[in-house]
Amino acid sequence: MSSPARTRDPARKERILAAAADLVARKGYHAVSMADIGAAAGVTGSAIYRHFESKSAVLVALFDRVIDGLLRDEQRIVHEVGDLREALHELIAGQVEFVVADRELAQVYHNEIHNLPEDDRRRLRRKQRLYLEEWVHLLAELRTDIGDPEARVVVHAAIGAIQSTLFHNSGLEDNRLRKLLSAAARSVLGC
Repeated sequence: MSSPARTRDPARKERILAAAADLVARKGYHAVSMADIGAAAGVTGSAIYRHFESKSAVLVALFDRVIDGLLRDEQRIVHEVGDLREALHELIAGQVEFVVADRELAQVYHNEIHNLPEDDRRRLRRKQRLYLEEWVHLLAELRTDIGDPEARVVVHAAIGAIQSTLFHNSGLEDNRLRKLLSAAARSVLGC
């Protein structure tokens, strides 16, 4: 008599990623083991290896998801929104939403990218530059008073303003925080 076919829980990988983001945000990458992640996800530590080859691979999957999502949203905005100012405002809204709604993941990305293998870190940094370059391109078209180098500095400053709340509790309600961060970024960008 053959045993029934084993079915995989499709939500398991998502639970592992969510548990890893939570634990790494609270404790730091080096303080979290695969067993810790497994326990938080409701699986054994060894079960994680069915989905990820290592703890750093879990982190890479989290970071790929973040930057790929931001890039997808950016490409949709650039192709669908005809008004340059509105497109830039939608990019701001996307970055603000990432920081407010996915705070733990944004914290982990900010704090732990240096713990990735060098090839993965370089690959993710390239994606990050592609994301930022679209902001620079839009801003340079909107603000003819500055060139690309200045636009790049201003874009980094605007994103820094958005991410400034990652490591302290503002005590503000999320929608109020979204409005303030969006206004700050628009002010820094000068549009």
